[in-house]
Amino acid sequence: MAVFQNEEELYDILGGFFQQIKFDEAIGPEIAASKIVIQWEYSDPSAKITVDASGNDPEGGYFQVILGPTDIKPEVFMTMKGDIAHQFWMGKVNLLAALSRRQIVAKGPIPKTLKLLPAIAPSYEKYPQYLETRGRGDLIGK
Repeated sequence: MAVFQNEEELYDILGGFFQQIKFDEAIGPEIAASKIVIQWEYSDPSAKITVDASGNDPEGGYFQVILGPTDIKPEVFMTMKGDIAHQFWMGKVNLLAALSRRQIVAKGPIPKTLKLLPAIAPSYEKYPQYLETRGRGDLIGK
């Protein structure tokens, strides 16, 4: 059974997590400094999330998070199943291994993306905490 039952649940959980970390002092500044635009296209369920660090966030975060389709052109485009995304943020998926196994397919300057891994490392601890605060501790073991 898939971690996310539908598109709305994926946007609620992953999108909500991205919305939270865009204000995070430990993660946000380094992502903003990269000026990168990354778009994730998920399957099972189908959804899109875009992180745009190329300019200012109208909500005052370090970067903008767009849930759903957008006309913004990503510099890096990644596709993966929703379960892989969940496991990645749980710290259970190594990006390089997932890329080589084609669990994650990426297009664009991958070295630039890999440079962000140290910046997002604190999120592996924050994501399960986020799930707990949202009353979704049931997803932690998945």
